[in-house]
Amino acid sequence: MVPILNKPVMEYSINLLKKYEISDIAVTMAYLPTVITDYFADGYKWGVHLNYFNEEIPLGTGGSVKNAEDFLDDTFIVISGDALTDLDIKQAVKYHKMKKSKATLVLKKEPVPIEYGVVITDESGRIIRFLEKPSWGEVFSDTINTGIYILEPEVLNYYKKGDNFDFSKDLFPRLLKDNVPIFGYVTEDYWCDIGDVHSYKQTQFDILEGKVNLELDSIEIKKGIWIGEGSTVSSEVEIIPPVYIGKNCIIKNTKKIDAFTIIGNNCKIGKDTSLKRSILWKNTVIEDDAHCSGTTVCSNVVIKKGVNLYEDSVIGEGTVLSAGVIVKPDIKIWPHKKIEENTVINQNLVWGTKASKTIFGYRDISGDINIDITPEFASRLGASFASMMEEDSTIIVSSDDAKGSYLIKNSLISGVLSTGTGVVNISNTVIPMNRFAVRYYKANGGIHLRSDHTNINKIYIELVAKNGANIDRKIEREIEHLLNREDFERCNADKIKNVVNIDHFSSLYVKSGIDLLKNISKIKRENPKILIASKTENILRFTSDFLENIGCEVQFDRSMNQYKTMNEYLSWLAKKLHRQNIDFAVVVHENGENFILIDNKGRIIENEKYMAFVSLMTIKNDLKQKLVLPYIVPNKIENIAKSHNVEVILSKSNPSSMMNTMLSHENAQDNALFQYILNYHPIWGIGMIIDYLVGNGLKLSDLVDELPNFYFIKNEIACDWKHKGSVIREIIEENKGKNIELFEGVKILDDKGWALILPDSERPVFNIYTEGYSQEYAEELSLFFSDKVERLLKNQRE
Repeated sequence: MVPILNKPVMEYSINLLKKYEISDIAVTMAYLPTVITDYFADGYKWGVHLNYFNEEIPLGTGGSVKNAEDFLDDTFIVISGDALTDLDIKQAVKYHKMKKSKATLVLKKEPVPIEYGVVITDESGRIIRFLEKPSWGEVFSDTINTGIYILEPEVLNYYKKGDNFDFSKDLFPRLLKDNVPIFGYVTEDYWCDIGDVHSYKQTQFDILEGKVNLELDSIEIKKGIWIGEGSTVSSEVEIIPPVYIGKNCIIKNTKKIDAFTIIGNNCKIGKDTSLKRSILWKNTVIEDDAHCSGTTVCSNVVIKKGVNLYEDSVIGEGTVLSAGVIVKPDIKIWPHKKIEENTVINQNLVWGTKASKTIFGYRDISGDINIDITPEFASRLGASFASMMEEDSTIIVSSDDAKGSYLIKNSLISGVLSTGTGVVNISNTVIPMNRFAVRYYKANGGIHLRSDHTNINKIYIELVAKNGANIDRKIEREIEHLLNREDFERCNADKIKNVVNIDHFSSLYVKSGIDLLKNISKIKRENPKILIASKTENILRFTSDFLENIGCEVQFDRSMNQYKTMNEYLSWLAKKLHRQNIDFAVVVHENGENFILIDNKGRIIENEKYMAFVSLMTIKNDLKQKLVLPYIVPNKIENIAKSHNVEVILSKSNPSSMMNTMLSHENAQDNALFQYILNYHPIWGIGMIIDYLVGNGLKLSDLVDELPNFYFIKNEIACDWKHKGSVIREIIEENKGKNIELFEGVKILDDKGWALILPDSERPVFNIYTEGYSQEYAEELSLFFSDKVERLLKNQRE
């Protein structure tokens, strides 16, 4: 019922159906059904017959249509009430009939498809795969599901009336599995989902620019200027097209009505006011000397003298903004608020929406303190995460010792407590300790914060599931949804729990790590010499406490900050180590999780080489059942496992997928936990490496000598976000008929090697991984596919 140029968006759908002689229409409803029925009644005014089907409980997209089963006796079309389209329905139905399809999905090419369901079709248009709101690594096409379907009634026979099911998540995958013919019809016609403020505004701008095939009710008095019946506009008003003004408006000596301004019916605009790229709903009053730039103002709002509204702000229905009020960019004011004079609104009232729907990056949430990561945001994040928990749950909240981390942590704790969830507060830790604490205390989840060593204003927040792994993408999406809607739990004062503060937790972590080792006495006798380096003093202290307790002689290196790049530092450290009598060195990242080894011969073990090292150690430690490896792993490392008859489980390469895959096998096999520790608990992992080496009378270099040579290259190609989906689709199309895999990104294989093109989830780049039977062939593949991506991007830009 949201207005698009003064008409509810659903009205455009009804008019479109009527245009193609579809006059029997069922309307499925759940939320505030009378708002719809009061407006449309039986549909007579529009020349159609409307039948209403109300859901007592939510039934999902498919369940709501099944609820209208009595209405459906022939081929029917499903169209959303919250999207605008000028789809040629006749052509779509013709395609459906020609293909003898049981279900035809109307598809559209979308530059940034991750907010939608991606659909992959073969050359004939038959659908072969669905991806519901994929990550960038799963974007294998830029054709998205518009939510418009042409269906035969029998496809609904999979479910009973009253069942809760979705078309895209439940029904269509079942049809695909049962080999029922389902096709995708790719339309070039206009389609836009108006589910957020940006797309809501853009849809109306597109109409004014003539990008949508529909007629406007108002009279076009001049090219690009529409003014409705009964409206009066002062001759002194400067109007820059395109501009749409509804019926019965009064516009006085306004300074300027700039391009892409839309004014609803019965609005009054005072003198010396300026409007730019703003949308006003009906019955809005704006007094003198106000300035509206990129705002959306709902119905029956009063804006007093001198008010300033900035980009992407939204003013709810019935609100009164008193004189001199300033509403900052991206701020939402919920309906029926009264804002006092000269107030500056810089946070949402009462509920709100973050500007970006997606807040999670590759593994965490990050941003500048008091800019991206504010105390208000942190409180809402804590409440959103806790709202997903069961009653009487507990969350471990930890941080490093930075002041910014403490500030944000306190706000997070407040948000968690506001839901009735308990908090165990651990100070001065690293993320592996949070993972351990979640498991040790049998908590329901964890939150860890750390600051950036090189930029103290930057904060990282990681969310941990009850198994100690990072939360998966599904939970991230649910948290983003709760955060955007501010739909979290709140409790009464008597349900607020006391915070449990744990001091010196690192001592328990060190002791528990020591308990994992088998050869403590032998380690103490041999007294291995270990050099540790990190930018963070806490990590140096925690690591040295652990190593000294098991009997190692520890040396420190704090010179990392003197080098411009990590590669320069590692090269220097490797030379230093080779000259000294040190068993090996460990460089621990400031996140407390990633680390690099340098053996006694000065060889650097990181990235793919470290994967191979962990694989070899796991196998040699007689933990042979299964080996979890990231999808980007070189084949040579897989071959280590296969040569020892070990099953390889490939995981998506992000930390959450890797951790959860490892820990899902934990109860049955010790090797999963062994790998997990070696990858994500560096303090314990170093201890396990020393324990194994000492127990078997080996040096680190002995294991490194056994690692295979592999020829593996990673390259990056910069790109615009909006081009990622189309480039991936074109790469798939160019390589049809070849040996390709679509597990994560697009992997093209031949008998000499492979190339993987993987869109980055956090940055506007493509990651290109290649492996060859020789260094020359790996470089040849890297150059070939890098040039290909560059060429496709150039075509997109042109």
